[in-house]
Parts: sequence; C-alpha cells; structure tokens
Amino acid sequence: MDAIEVAQAFNRRHFLKGSTSGLGALALSSLVGAPTKAVSASPTVAAEPFARQPHFAPKAKRVVYLFQSGAPSQFETFDYKPKLSELRGQELPASVRMGQRLTTMTSGQQSFPMVSSIFPFHQYGQQGAWISDLLPHTARVVDDLCIVRSMFTEAINHDPAVTFFQTGSPLAGRPSAGAWVAYGLGKLNEDLPAFVVMISKDPTRAADQPLYDRLWGSGFLPSQYQGVKLRGGNDPVLYLANPAGCDRGTRREMLDDLSALNQQSLANIGDPEIQTRITQYELAFRMQSAVPELTDISGEPEHILNMYGPEVRKPGTYARNCLLARRLIERDVRFVQLFHMGWDQHNELPVNIAKQCSATDQASAALVQDLKQRGLLDDTLVVWGGEFGRTVYSQGALTATNYGRDHHPRCFSIWLAGAGVRPGMTYGATDDFSYNITENPVHVHDLQATMLHLLGMDHKRLTYRFQGRDYRLTDVSGDVVNSILS
Repeated sequence: MDAIEVAQAFNRRHFLKGSTSGLGALALSSLVGAPTKAVSASPTVAAEPFARQPHFAPKAKRVVYLFQSGAPSQFETFDYKPKLSELRGQELPASVRMGQRLTTMTSGQQSFPMVSSIFPFHQYGQQGAWISDLLPHTARVVDDLCIVRSMFTEAINHDPAVTFFQTGSPLAGRPSAGAWVAYGLGKLNEDLPAFVVMISKDPTRAADQPLYDRLWGSGFLPSQYQGVKLRGGNDPVLYLANPAGCDRGTRREMLDDLSALNQQSLANIGDPEIQTRITQYELAFRMQSAVPELTDISGEPEHILNMYGPEVRKPGTYARNCLLARRLIERDVRFVQLFHMGWDQHNELPVNIAKQCSATDQASAALVQDLKQRGLLDDTLVVWGGEFGRTVYSQGALTATNYGRDHHPRCFSIWLAGAGVRPGMTYGATDDFSYNITENPVHVHDLQATMLHLLGMDHKRLTYRFQGRDYRLTDVSGDVVNSILS
C-alpha cells in the first residue's frame, strides 16, 4: 500500500464515503445527521468563485468597520445628558438601575455617585445633533452620519462583548463578520484578500484589553475566508517576502511544483482545505506586488495627508490605518476592519478619553470625507463603535476634574455612514441617565443583520452547515433596522 492509499484508508472522508453501502452506514448517518459541507465535498472540488451574486441588489459593495476596542463612553461622545449636571455626586436611583448586574470592579462599591461629562457639547449639522467638543472633526461630517444612541448588548466583560460584535456569539470559535462577508460574496480584487485587518493602540498605555486573531478568524468556515492582518512597519504581511537568494522567477517555479503536488493530493483525498492552500499560495504570490504598492503612500497629495492629521506619516497609527483603509477600498477589498485599542477607561477617564479622541477623531472624519469626495461613500458602508457603553456612576473616587466609568451593556452609541444609510439623523434615545433605552433599541444582531442587508444578503439565508445544523452570523435573532436605511 503506497502513501496515498494509506492516507485514503485513514481519511475520515474516505471512510464515510466507503461506508455508504451498508446498514452500518445507514445507522451512522441517522446518528450523526447530515454531513457538513467539508465532509460532503467532492474530491474534485473546484476553486472558490471569484465573486458571487448577492441575494438581492446591494446598496454597499464594501465595508470599513472602525472598531473602538475597550468601549468609548457615550457620555463623553454622542449621548448628551445635561440634567446630570444637577445630579452630579448624587446616588444612582434604584428605580433606574432596576437590579442590573454589575462587574466585579464596582459591585463592591458602597456608593454609586452619578457623574456628568466635564466636556461641553454643541449642536451641529442640519439636524442639530449633539456632539462632544472632544470630537470636532466628527462634528463637521455629522450630516453624513447616522448616529445610533440605542445600541445594547448582552455581554458585560470585554472579551465576550468584543467576540459577540465580531462573530455574533460571545463564545469563541464562530466565524467573524468579515469572514461571513467574504464567504457570502467572494472577492472583487484577485490580488488582495477579501478581508483585511489593521490594529492600532494608544502608545502611552502600558496594557490594554488583548485582541486575539480569532476575532477576525474564519471559525468553521474554510480558512481562506479569515482576515489577513496588515501590520505597520517594513513587513506588513508576515512570510510574504521571498527568502534570501530566491528571486521571483524561482518562487514561481516552486509554487508551480507545489501546486501540482497539492492538486494530486486534492484529487486523491478531497479535502477542501487543500484547495484553500493552493488558492492562498497563489494569492500570496500576487500580494508580493500588490501590498508594497498599497502601503506606499508617497504619491498621496499633501492636502490628503494633512486631512488625516500628522500621525498619518507614522506606520501603525490609527491615522495611517484609516488612509490605508481608503486605499484598500479603492482596490475593492470587501471588508476592512480597523481595531483601535485603549478605550477601557475605568479611572482618569477625562485625561484618557481626550487622548483617544485626539488620536482617532480627525482620521475617522477624514476617511468619511475622503471616501465621499472620491465617490466611494456611495457604495461603501462605514461603521464606528465599541463593544458596550459606560456607567453613569463613577468608578472609584469622584472629584471635580477626575472620575472613571465601568462597563455598561444596556445602552451606548455608534455611528454609520455611507451606502444605503440615512445621513444626518439620530436614531434611538436613552433616559436622562443614559442607563436604559427609551426609544428604538438596536441589538448587536440587528446591526449585523443590517450590515448584511446593505451588502445585498439576507442574514437568515447566509448560513453554513456545521456539526449537524445551519449556523449564521446572527444566530437565531436579528432584524434589519429599516428606519435608518435610505
């Protein structure tokens, strides 16, 4: 028995395929249910199609998701609560809290003094939206934004809350939103991945909530749909460059030989992950030319660089990543996700949130402006927001100039802009304490369903069979928020 025969004999797919003619196979199939797509794949499985048809006509072709990891406080950004100034230092009423669970960081506090933001708010745009003075650049593009003040989630701690936003489940292991989009719609540019991720952080903070690669992973989807991390520095994508002494022609010959071997294995074993391997090797070869051109911003006009702010000249910063996001969108990358760390402000919030806003405000607004002036905002969806909100009561000591805020999942603010979203509107409302939602609640799954809808996909139909049942990004809930759609 040669190596291929041995592999076939012990390969689960060949075992299941060879077992279909006996009573034992019938009993087995009745126990395990329908096979997954991976199990039922043909040994001659074809490469994934370059692009797929959406379920219906889309408003958006691409997404930029500006995820503010650590949870920005709604009190200091978009949810203006002027009555809190009169209540500063008073105890949070039990009738407002209604027995809500607290994190272990504040559950032991003897007092829960309410605190208003020390930063002024002003009205901007045709709708007179209230925006904090910490976000002057965002305020200038408010007529392009739809601000949602009534987001809510179920998780109260960072990792499950971030995981919930990214994968639709607080438990690790599910495919990320970008992976679902890549799986559902395919690629638009054969030289770049369908899903690209970039990370930045506040350099003055020694520690932050960690971000794990599984947050942009493919879960149980084929691995070709996972996000590719674009790093700052001289080596944006790991292992992309040729080793010393290997020129491009030699690399091409090596890949051709490797592809032939993998094609033989695919024909004999039928594992779709072998096809993924073939596809990804070819993508990496094309990216050797595409990525250096993408990350070279030397040709950007000076006025564009100035629009994003001085940090745009430093690789790895949020500003540089926003500019690269626009360049990726220009090159038709389906899903671009920026993670910016550092919003977890349990203490010294006034100082820390001011730094975070300074690092992100100008570039976020510039991205919207830049996409709009190039006509790309018409078919690109931009989303900004974190994993939950912040408490009305102060964590730790409250002084005239200093306070902190704990995690609060029951209401917080995000914004959307671009394709199919009604601009210049504010949706949803909270009570005077920004503790409970009073109008138009929007759940995490509602947001995910709406994003997929704008891309032309019905979130109930975008499914993948795994371990005997169909999974989807929105699990078993979620409704499209039609009121914010144009």
